[in-house]
Amino acid sequence: MSEPTTLTTLDPVALLGVIAEIEGEAARGEWVAAQMRGQGLETNQDDMGNVWSGKGSLLLVAHLDTVLPPRPLRREKDRWYGPAVGDNSSGVAVLLSLAPEVIPKGCTVAFSVGEEGLGNLRGARRLVQALKPSQVVAVDGYLPGVVSRSVGSQRLRARFIGPGGHAWGDRETTSPVPALGQALSEMYALKRPAESSLNVGRVWGGEAINAIPGEVGLELDLRALEAGALAQLTTEVREILMEAARRFGVRLELEPLGERPAGMTTTPAMLEAARQAYLEVGLEAQFTAGSTDASAAVEAGIPALTLGTYRGGGAHTPDEWVEPESLRLGAEVLRRFIQRLRQR
Repeated sequence: MSEPTTLTTLDPVALLGVIAEIEGEAARGEWVAAQMRGQGLETNQDDMGNVWSGKGSLLLVAHLDTVLPPRPLRREKDRWYGPAVGDNSSGVAVLLSLAPEVIPKGCTVAFSVGEEGLGNLRGARRLVQALKPSQVVAVDGYLPGVVSRSVGSQRLRARFIGPGGHAWGDRETTSPVPALGQALSEMYALKRPAESSLNVGRVWGGEAINAIPGEVGLELDLRALEAGALAQLTTEVREILMEAARRFGVRLELEPLGERPAGMTTTPAMLEAARQAYLEVGLEAQFTAGSTDASAAVEAGIPALTLGTYRGGGAHTPDEWVEPESLRLGAEVLRRFIQRLRQR
């Protein structure tokens, strides 16, 4: 593994070679803070672990946390492989490489925690609340992607609870397993609203093959482009869960795990700046919908989008990969985007 005290550099590829092998958002945040201080920047860090520098009204943010823990990279000629080498180690490296250049131009450069998994955008939400930017750009994702619309989400944990018991001696005891099975079957059979998704990402329960489970459960991710569609889907899923518990005579506990807004706040000027920045390096911007740190700004009504800055694939898998040289192209795109945006 690369030594975390590597000297400060403005080369995003060199920065990626270190940050992509550092595990844990706290350690990653400390390393980024040290790099920024090494660049001569006054650096701030809050109790959550967010790191930032600058006082400009344009907030640029890349998230520090990862889905899978980073591991030593496998470096081949044109590709580097490793969990989290792209999402979002590459975004962090690109933004960090430009920090001394863009902060004097009216930008605040920030690195957030809690974007992935159950983080629920806690870092980005804190930054938006504390720094009160006029515009937000998340640095995250593949070239030449621009996330211009926020996908809304609701995340829930459902527990079906029964008395439990011995598989033979208590064989007449109510089991929560059929309730879980019915709920799963009916949720996946739902006729969902257009532009929506339903995913049960985790299922659990039981202690032994010869014991009736006392508890079984699931964790659920619901998404939609429109707030009304998301609300409708959430209501239907809750009704399915409650009906399954009622039918099989078990108790249901529902726990909200996270919520992200649906909507779009990006301005025509931001979209045009992104389009032109990509065009100037020979790429055609691809405008999409997604869920990123920019959603925290959308929630607050602040103009926001997300800019992709590297080429890669396999996000959220052990074999994630990037083309390291593409980070230099991504840095140029981000530089040109900021120049165009600040001129307007």
